[in-house]
Amino acid sequence: MTTLSTTPIPATTPIPPAATPQPVMRLREIVFGAACAAAVRAACRLGVADALGETPATAAELAAVVKTEPEPLRRLLRALSCYGVFTETADGAFTHTDMSRLLREDDPNSLRYISLWCTEPWTWDVWPRLEDAVRSGRNVFEDVHGKEFFDYLHQDAHESAQVFNRAMTTSSVQSALDVAALLDLTGVSVVADIGGGQGHVLASLLEKHPSVSGTLMDLPGVVARADERLRDGGSLAGRASIVAGDCREGIPVAADLYIIKNILEWDDDSTRRALRSVVAAARPGARLVVIENLIDDTPSMRFTTAMDLLLLLNVGGAKHTRQSLVDRLSEAGLLIGEIRPVNPYLHAFECVVPG
Repeated sequence: MTTLSTTPIPATTPIPPAATPQPVMRLREIVFGAACAAAVRAACRLGVADALGETPATAAELAAVVKTEPEPLRRLLRALSCYGVFTETADGAFTHTDMSRLLREDDPNSLRYISLWCTEPWTWDVWPRLEDAVRSGRNVFEDVHGKEFFDYLHQDAHESAQVFNRAMTTSSVQSALDVAALLDLTGVSVVADIGGGQGHVLASLLEKHPSVSGTLMDLPGVVARADERLRDGGSLAGRASIVAGDCREGIPVAADLYIIKNILEWDDDSTRRALRSVVAAARPGARLVVIENLIDDTPSMRFTTAMDLLLLLNVGGAKHTRQSLVDRLSEAGLLIGEIRPVNPYLHAFECVVPG
């Protein structure tokens, strides 16, 4: 006959946090990073941050607004709260944090569309191929989707293209004010924003400096969506012109100051051609300010190095180090002056076109 032992089973002693090897837990968190990114994306798509006001709300209350099941929504919010996106109160309700507010559509510094852009469906297709991109040194996007990145985006992924446009607009609007605050336009009469997208930087500069006129240059499909302030009938139209063209093929614009922002990251050949075009178009002594994300010596290295890898995957491009950009500018014959931070994720390289 089998008898049960009467010896008490010792209680399990909890392992104190200090005894848990930090590298083990940190690596576990890193390899589950996709779950965190997916949770942010889900919160954006569901509109949870917009639904949550300034008073705490339960998952059930939020679920009724965003049309989800309460318990899975609670699990989603609990996961995000571990990273400081929302906070869970002692009684199980949720409140905003500085990060969760950035997911709101109406926040002036909103990162909603940047968050969606970095987690679009195509990103989940190419990230597993990073090994192949590292081995070959070229993008893998065409192998996965059968066509180049921007062709796929505009021909096959219209919703993703719209997210891209909103993300770039949001980012440009936010950084334009930083650029305008940084740049000294003493002695400048004409500014040219080369590859300037919708022209938010140019518009901010013209608003700050009423005596300055300017030109926006970018590809035809881009300038067609130019900032309404620069277009006919806009508040700055009398001092602004818009030129459609590819800066790699030439720049038909004379200016005292040329600005190039976030377009020298696709490939070395494009970078060299764009810089040569500026030097060919500019008079001796004209200024060129190049504004780029750097992957070294910045507070945003985790973000910029991740974007650097995504560029490798989708177009074969790369973010610059401080030295690699200095090398490209010197190679183009430009005289490099001061290098200054614009904000935590952008640096401005002041250059002069030599005589």
